[in-house]
Amino acid sequence: MVRVLDPAAALLGEGPVWIAEENALYWVDIKGRQLNRYDMTDDAVTRWLMPAQLCWVIARRHASGFIAGLGKAIGVLHMSEPPVFEAKLDVEAELPGNRLNDAKADGAGNIWLGTMDDTERRPDGALYALGADFSLRREDSGYVVANGPAFSPDGVTLYHTDSAARTVYRFRRRADGGLAEREVFVCFQPEDGYPDGMTVDAQGGVWVAHWGGGRVTRFLPDGTRDRAIELPVSQVTSCAFGGKRLDRLFVTSAAAGLSAAARAAEPLAGALFELDPGVVGLLPGRFAG
Repeated sequence: MVRVLDPAAALLGEGPVWIAEENALYWVDIKGRQLNRYDMTDDAVTRWLMPAQLCWVIARRHASGFIAGLGKAIGVLHMSEPPVFEAKLDVEAELPGNRLNDAKADGAGNIWLGTMDDTERRPDGALYALGADFSLRREDSGYVVANGPAFSPDGVTLYHTDSAARTVYRFRRRADGGLAEREVFVCFQPEDGYPDGMTVDAQGGVWVAHWGGGRVTRFLPDGTRDRAIELPVSQVTSCAFGGKRLDRLFVTSAAAGLSAAARAAEPLAGALFELDPGVVGLLPGRFAG
């Protein structure tokens, strides 16, 4: 079953994150410079405009508000009315054409985040780890569109994507928190579209959104395709588990770049969807800083 939670046409819906104590899902519209909140209690949707491209938000362990990626800056997003962004550090100041893209927190409270060339042409993107003290460490490089960090249930494996290369990678994490050598986990074929955001369920299944492929696919930990769920839009961007039992899969999508004919054929492009995945997920990590 596919349920439409918010039919609004986000230009680039991304970064869904479940906040259990609010019974609510937050997600961003990067190109629309907007933060959105869906309340599962009453189906209400709240939106906040941002001063720049809001790339992601991650809840904090010991404080209110979010850690957020806004343009090229990382900082605290205080959820006042209106929200206030307190910048803590700039990322890749030497690469003015780059921006932040996707991010997740691991079980230790570190944030793993990617950067990308905003024209999606140059391999100037990288993968970073952000510590609780806001120290930033580059872990991998050479990405055109760094996307979708996600972690195995035991935290031993990090999954990460270069969407432009149609490839999902995996890394074994070392005892010191760093990454071992990058391995190929899954390669998409042209008919699959491009791998975008992803999440991992409690059994270790990796759910990947297909940009240009109109679906989410569950892969087993060995890379075998298990099953797919089709959506009524082509540009599927990311997914996250939520709900009181973590048995719902929330999926974001995008309307940006579609022709007038494609928009007419996809009236729900940019909508937020809810799926029944048949498995339960994991609570998202929170930043320890």
